[in-house]
Amino acid sequence: MDPRLLEILVCPVTKAPLVLDRTRNELQCKASRLAYPIRDGIPVMLEEEAREMSEEEAAALRDPAAGRGAAPA
Repeated sequence: MDPRLLEILVCPVTKAPLVLDRTRNELQCKASRLAYPIRDGIPVMLEEEAREMSEEEAAALRDPAAGRGAAPA
């Protein structure tokens, strides 16, 4: 994933910044608790394609020390 693209992408629902989770190959938004898949290197930024994150996953985004594989975008 191109780092320059990560700098400009935001959640289409909340317009909040996204966090790249390399382990799951998706972009995550802590504001909306949605995770957008990255397919063939292209982020799919459609709400209907997003996965709803669990409370534990959202908490890990709020506390980066608790995260596993997530990196700020």
